[in-house]
Amino acid sequence: MTSLDIGNGVRNALTRLREAKVRLRAAWQWYDSIPVVRRIHRALGQVAEQWRRISRWLKSMMPKGLYARALLIIIAPMVILQSVIAFVFMERHWNLVTQRLSADVVHDIAALIDVYRSYPQDPDRVLIRKIAQDRLGLVVDFLPLGELPPPGPKPFFSLLDQTLSEELRTQIGRPFWVDTVGKSALVEVRIQLDNTVMRVFARRSAAYASNSEIFLIWMVGTSSVLLTVAIIFLRNQIKPIVRLADAAESFGKGRDVPNFRPRGAREVRRAAQAFIEMKTRVERAMEQRTAMLAGVSHDLRTVLTRFKLELALIKDSPEFEPMKKDVDEMARMLEAYLAFARGDLGESAAPTDMAEFLEEMRLDAERHGHKATVVFRGPPVVTVRPAAFKRCLGNLVSNASRFAKTIAITGHRDHRWLSVTVDDDGPGIPPELREEVFKPFLRLDDARNQDEGGTGLGLAIARDIARSHGGDITLGDSPLGGLRATVRIPV
Repeated sequence: MTSLDIGNGVRNALTRLREAKVRLRAAWQWYDSIPVVRRIHRALGQVAEQWRRISRWLKSMMPKGLYARALLIIIAPMVILQSVIAFVFMERHWNLVTQRLSADVVHDIAALIDVYRSYPQDPDRVLIRKIAQDRLGLVVDFLPLGELPPPGPKPFFSLLDQTLSEELRTQIGRPFWVDTVGKSALVEVRIQLDNTVMRVFARRSAAYASNSEIFLIWMVGTSSVLLTVAIIFLRNQIKPIVRLADAAESFGKGRDVPNFRPRGAREVRRAAQAFIEMKTRVERAMEQRTAMLAGVSHDLRTVLTRFKLELALIKDSPEFEPMKKDVDEMARMLEAYLAFARGDLGESAAPTDMAEFLEEMRLDAERHGHKATVVFRGPPVVTVRPAAFKRCLGNLVSNASRFAKTIAITGHRDHRWLSVTVDDDGPGIPPELREEVFKPFLRLDDARNQDEGGTGLGLAIARDIARSHGGDITLGDSPLGGLRATVRIPV
């Protein structure tokens, strides 16, 4: 078989596959065009949509925290188990015990009726009353023959009423009237005989299993003890996880994590130990980078100082001013590079009054001849690294003042976030370049962050500081017509 035959076979197979696909699509369109099938598909789609809504509602109702979810995992099976046990106990034990007790009481009443019929020589019924009182624990009385009282209201939980009535119908078969509600400790039964009405008072406990309170007390008591133990145990188990999360969050915001050590279960201790080791490695890397940069800074500043001394010796030379300008520009660039690489990592976080902080920014802007306003809303004290955060906002205000005449600084603090916006009326930055300007050393020809002697690091340093606090900086359109820079950090 040649390669030409193989190619023809492959093409024929692909052609048949495409034809089968077309026939299958046509068959599906014909099948879907049937009204019954379409209605079934529509109904199935509605059922699926309802199920998705129910699922979303259940997810929204479920607790979000680990402590609440763990409690729910413990409480829900316990409540279900207790409910099943209570139902089985009520349905089986109480029904059976109440049925047998009621049958015994009705047996005694039937025996008294037999005695009454068998011994008519006792016209005053003294003997039958004595037997009922002494031997059976019943109080018997005989009323004149007449109509029985109308049926009274049935109790909500009518197990005794139903069982006793059923036994009276089965064993005695005479018209009767039962009252299980009127006297709480007694049950009254009236039976219509041939020439009289027998009234019998029986103790309620003799016809009904009255230990429901003890059962409920034991059930609720044991459940409360178990839930208390479970809550205490879970709280002790969840607390190390919460501490680990707080420590990781504080470290991510650049804050100290004092007195943190591994606690809790073995897995939680492993996670905490891994976090401590990671924190140590990161801090060691930061220290090594800071030490290296400090050495580089010292060496380069020594060279720059030597240049300045040499320039001072040739002050009368015509090349003095251009060379002095180059040396000053080199010094500014060196400080910018080192500030970006160092990122003010050695500073500790401290509570800072943001209202005064922003007011200083406004005064600096006005001192340089710009019109500036400041508005702050919310509690002003926020924990930040003061020098680093001042450098972050200072870079944004400086960037705005370089290209605009009017600057509006707005701060807002709630229970979760601190937001500071810097608006200006300058030319702005095109939307497609607003992420590009945060790249280090990027200098766009027409961008706002290009200045004489600048390095293109102002916005990069500002975003690096904001992110080291756990937040970020975004750029957008300002109501003043220029650029809006928004700093948002967690509090």
